[in-house]
Amino acid sequence: MKSTSVTSKGQVTIPKPLRQKLGIRKGSKIAFRLAGDHIEMTVQRSPAPTGDTGFGMLKSRKLAVPADFDPASLMKGRRDG
Repeated sequence: MKSTSVTSKGQVTIPKPLRQKLGIRKGSKIAFRLAGDHIEMTVQRSPAPTGDTGFGMLKSRKLAVPADFDPASLMKGRRDG
């Protein structure tokens, strides 16, 4: 059994192996219940998992470049020299 300390604000850190096994991550909702002389913790809801690569996590304000965009078209009409 893993143990942890309680902070001055009453917070504890759930050990990483337990968080991973239960799918607990930032934004998860946890319910607590007093059961005799101990506390039971239940995961109510976890946010959708993020991918391991991080692809799609960043959003851009710029418009997407069309798939058929030809960069050479930018050079047309420019004079050399």
